[in-house]
Amino acid sequence: MSLQVDVDEVAADAAGVADRGGRDWRRRATGVLGRYAVVAVWAAMVAVYSALEPSIFDTSGTFQTIFGSQAALVFLSMAFLCTIVVGEFVDLSVASILGLSATLLAVLNVNDHVSLALAVAIALAAACCAGAVNGLLVVYMGVDTIVVTLGMSTLLSGVALAIANLSPVSGMSAGFARIALTEVWGLPVSFYYGLAIAILFAYILAATPLGRHMRFVGANREVSRLAGVRVGRIRFGAFLFAGLISGVGGVVVAAGIGGFDPSSSTTYLLPTVSAVFLGAAVIQPGAFNPLGTIVSVYFLATGIVGLQELGLAGWISDVFYGAVLIFTVTLSTLLRRRAAA
Repeated sequence: MSLQVDVDEVAADAAGVADRGGRDWRRRATGVLGRYAVVAVWAAMVAVYSALEPSIFDTSGTFQTIFGSQAALVFLSMAFLCTIVVGEFVDLSVASILGLSATLLAVLNVNDHVSLALAVAIALAAACCAGAVNGLLVVYMGVDTIVVTLGMSTLLSGVALAIANLSPVSGMSAGFARIALTEVWGLPVSFYYGLAIAILFAYILAATPLGRHMRFVGANREVSRLAGVRVGRIRFGAFLFAGLISGVGGVVVAAGIGGFDPSSSTTYLLPTVSAVFLGAAVIQPGAFNPLGTIVSVYFLATGIVGLQELGLAGWISDVFYGAVLIFTVTLSTLLRRRAAA
């Protein structure tokens, strides 16, 4: 009788271990699927487009269009992440800061014949000042983030149009374009700038005290303050660096096209927001992260380019980005709730 009981207990324990092992395996499988679902959809999208239009989509030109023309969105997405990681929900001014920086650079160099070095310095200083004003008003004056950054976006767009006399500015030197267009392994060097800043940002968030403090502040400001984290400085610094990264993006964009059209800057905002929120469903589901964001930038670019090569009109970009934004905001909200639970 005793032997039978022991056998039953061993069998029950074995069944429990097997059940837990099965649950653990399913949990790991679900985690992997959640992390890389967008990558799998991306691969499927490429396969479908290649099958439908092999002579158009499956070419080196399309590859270069997708990966070589998104420098502005990569820089803006990293700038946007600076503030959203620390809990400032949206910085709507990053696209206009990029536009101001690019416009200033082009106007100073082409119209006013200021040296490139000085024009770049002034453009970056203006971008940093815009970020600092955002930080001052939001962090130290307590004004709502959306109100401040929306107002700043409108203000800077108007300033850029004014200094450019309501017209595009072009004519920057071809030599300066090399800082953005020099080809490395078939892609412009600006692609590698974006990749480098995303990797650096990911390293800072994952492996440095500053990154941990940024995450901590984004999760709970009051607890962070009680733990000795300088919450105000972290938040202000996030706005300042968002301005700086946007400004650098403006310099790279202006160099690449030899000038800038100030009326085009606001068109970058919707794709930027879509990429950042979609990035919260990649690599680290439920968390805004740089590597997931850069994957999302090129995922979205692939979708747009493929649809346009299939013959759909230019309106498809607005429809695609808008639909992705609605979907990704919903998805990231659900993922964050699940992670918190």
